[in-house]
Amino acid sequence: MAEQLYTIPVNDAFDSDCECPLCLMAKDLEEDAIEFTMGPSYMEDDNREMTDKLGFCPKHIRMMYANKNKLGVALMLNTHMNKTIKDMKALAEKDSPSSKGFFSRKQEMSPVVKYIKELESTCFVCQRIDPVFDRYIHTIFHMWKKDPDFKAKIEKSKGFCTYHYGVLYEKGAEHLNQQQYDEFRNVLNKVYFDNIERVNGDVSWFIDKHDYRNKEADWKNSKDSLQRAIIKTEHTIIEE
Repeated sequence: MAEQLYTIPVNDAFDSDCECPLCLMAKDLEEDAIEFTMGPSYMEDDNREMTDKLGFCPKHIRMMYANKNKLGVALMLNTHMNKTIKDMKALAEKDSPSSKGFFSRKQEMSPVVKYIKELESTCFVCQRIDPVFDRYIHTIFHMWKKDPDFKAKIEKSKGFCTYHYGVLYEKGAEHLNQQQYDEFRNVLNKVYFDNIERVNGDVSWFIDKHDYRNKEADWKNSKDSLQRAIIKTEHTIIEE
């Protein structure tokens, strides 16, 4: 089929022969989002307004800190903290638990607590990644319905991590009719279980290879089994 919007990164990921094409797509999106966040864009008022409001999740602030642009991190954290302090002081001053009855205090969430919970659930980087990744998922099911060659790629793939297996299992019911979903689910189950069992077998041999009785035995496919097992179980790509 002719390449359409998002078919190129999806095809590239499934052509990569990796343990989870969706992990690879997510990693590429994440790196692009971090590069954007730490580039000149952090000086733009509209982006700074959003980083001040949304903040960053623990994973992405660690990635930003690992970036060479420490001044950019400092500037974003400084203005984000300025906003947080201002907002929370105002909420704390307005919130007076002593003026409420005991049962009212137990049943109502404090505006301070509500603010913190909302802040902890948002991330500027995640917000850039998630909508595009959702469209990648949509593209996967579009191609499954329209492109026999892509269907064959999934059937011949090394499967998916447990997290993205669950994403595809859930989203398939939304994007496919019942007959299409039944076929997709059968293929999905086969490639997931066949390949996670393959990787688990390699990990088992990695363990057995450390037994002195197997000192002279071949490593087979187990030398990189831990990195591949982390992809399968934690949907995180480990690079050495």
